[in-house]
Amino acid sequence: MSSILQSGGSGTATPTVGNLSPPQSGSSPVTDTTIGDVAVPKETFHTENELQDKPTTPSKEELETNEKNLTNSEGGVGVGVGRLGQLVFKLRYKNEKNALVVSVVKCRDLPAKDPNLGSSDPYVKLQLLPDKQHKVKTRVLRKTCNPVYDEDFTFYGINFNQLQSITLHFVVLSFDRYSRDDIIGEVFCCLGTVDLSQAENQNLTLCREIHPRSLKIRAQGRGELLVSLCWQPAANRLTVVVLKARNLPKMDVTGLADPYVKMYLLYNSQRIAKKKTHVKKRTLNPVFNESFVFDIPVGTEGLDNVSLEFLLLDWDRVTKNEVIGRLELGAAKSTGSALHHWNEVCNSPRRQIAEWHKLRE
Repeated sequence: MSSILQSGGSGTATPTVGNLSPPQSGSSPVTDTTIGDVAVPKETFHTENELQDKPTTPSKEELETNEKNLTNSEGGVGVGVGRLGQLVFKLRYKNEKNALVVSVVKCRDLPAKDPNLGSSDPYVKLQLLPDKQHKVKTRVLRKTCNPVYDEDFTFYGINFNQLQSITLHFVVLSFDRYSRDDIIGEVFCCLGTVDLSQAENQNLTLCREIHPRSLKIRAQGRGELLVSLCWQPAANRLTVVVLKARNLPKMDVTGLADPYVKMYLLYNSQRIAKKKTHVKKRTLNPVFNESFVFDIPVGTEGLDNVSLEFLLLDWDRVTKNEVIGRLELGAAKSTGSALHHWNEVCNSPRRQIAEWHKLRE
C-alpha cells in the first residue's frame, strides 16, 4: 500500500500518512532503582527499529468475531447486539487505478450520548488493518442519532489480490468539546469474507451491527501496572517511578496496543500537576522505567489530602487516546493493594517502595 487520498464528501476529514511522533515527556529514564532494600536493575530499552516492527497477522477467529450473525445488505438487520445501532457503508474497487474506495454512508439508531439533548455528535474513524497506517475519519454531525455522511475515502496502491488480507476497522464516536470523546462502538469487516467480485467498478452496499468496544476489555481484564513511590518529607517531594505494565488487553484486531501512562497529583481532590511517560509501540507488556518528581504543596502534613491518579492509555494518531485502565493511590476510596502501598509509603519516608496494581475501569 503506497499512498492514500481522500476524495468525495463534504467533510473535513484528513487522511493520515506515515508515522507521527508520539507525545513526549520531559522525564528521564531510571538507571538502578532501589525498591525497599532491593535494587531493581535498569530494564532493557527497545530500539526505534524494534518498536516499528510490523504487527502480527490477526487470527481468523479475531477477524470474524464481528462478522457472525450479521447481514450484508443495506436493508438487512443483524441478529447480534443491535443496541448500539448500525453502520452502513459501501465498497468499490477500481481496477484501472488499483484503488479501494470505502464510502461511509450513514449510521442508524445510535444511542444518545448527551442525555440532556437526547442525541449525540457522532463521527466515524476508519483504518485498514493489519498495517494500521491508513487512517481517516468523517466530519462530526451535530445532535443526531441517525447521521448521514456520504463520505468517500480512496486508498491507492492496493492490488486486488491484497484485499483478502485487509480488514476494515470502523470506530463510531461521539464528539465532546470539553472531555474525551465517547466511544459508541466498533465494526470489523474482513474483506476476505466479502464477495469482492461484486465490488469491481461498482458499489457494494454493506450493513453491520455496531458492537461495544469494551467487551474485549471486560473479557481480558485491564492488566496491571508496577509503580514505585518515595516520599521525601525534607524536600516535600513525592518521587514516582513508572516501571512497567503487563497483560494489557488487546486494543485492536492486530492483538496489540500503543500504551503510555498519564498521571495526576491531586490535592484536596483537585488536580494540581500532571506528567506522562513516552509511548511504547505495539506491545501488551510495556517497560517504561521513567521517573517523575511531584512537589507537594507547602503546609501539607505529610501526604494528608494528597493522592495520585494513573491513567494507562492507548495512543492513537487520529483521534483522542482511549483509556485502558485507571489506578488511584491515596484516594479516600483506595482499598486492597492501593491502600497497602500508600500506607507503606507514608510510614516509610525516603524509601522507594514498589508494588503491582490491577487496573480498573
